[in-house]
Amino acid sequence: MARKQRIICLLLAAWMVFCLAACKGNDSGSSNANPPANSTGENQQPGTESGSTSQNGDPAEGAKLTGKLDLINLDDRDPSVLRGVRINGLSVGTADSFNGREASLTDVRCIFELGEWIEFYPDTDKEYALRVWVLKHRDDQAYYNTCKFSDLMPNFANYCDLHYPEDADNPDEWYWGSFYLNQEECEPGYYDFVFTYEGKAIAVLLTRFYAEGELSAKSDAELESLMHE
Repeated sequence: MARKQRIICLLLAAWMVFCLAACKGNDSGSSNANPPANSTGENQQPGTESGSTSQNGDPAEGAKLTGKLDLINLDDRDPSVLRGVRINGLSVGTADSFNGREASLTDVRCIFELGEWIEFYPDTDKEYALRVWVLKHRDDQAYYNTCKFSDLMPNFANYCDLHYPEDADNPDEWYWGSFYLNQEECEPGYYDFVFTYEGKAIAVLLTRFYAEGELSAKSDAELESLMHE
């Protein structure tokens, strides 16, 4: 009788081990320590910013250089705030050609290198309260119509205040402001130059920044080709 009880106990123990193993196998994979690939953090804004390049190295979808300032149609916008602009760089192109443009709304230099000092010469009746914000390019350009600009905004890279250079010997030939993008903090790719007046966006220029030294050896003709490719 005792022998039979021992056999029954052994069989029950073996059955319980089998059941526990089966339950563990069914539970495996039911939890995931990593978030889903399409999950979005609280501070991210999906579908608004273009990446610098696609996965195969091609330009970001939707970003196309034109050298044209896109004016923001606001009822209270004063046309004299920005009739055009000339943008020069100190590392790329010559003063006689690539950097020798007149102030314009439709033919503005829009390619630069990281680390290159960039100078602004606006055609305007205003002497201050103009600023250029530099942000990673956004596909939804309408965002700038009502955007509240601050140094806490996402994808903010830099800004440049534009002031009439009244202290210069020849103020009409002097730049109003300058800046550069640090290659240690910014990556090559597409950026928006957003021109604002009294904190309100008035125009946007799509630009592209290349790695430092990538454009320096190119001729003016090659640079013009890159601007209109």
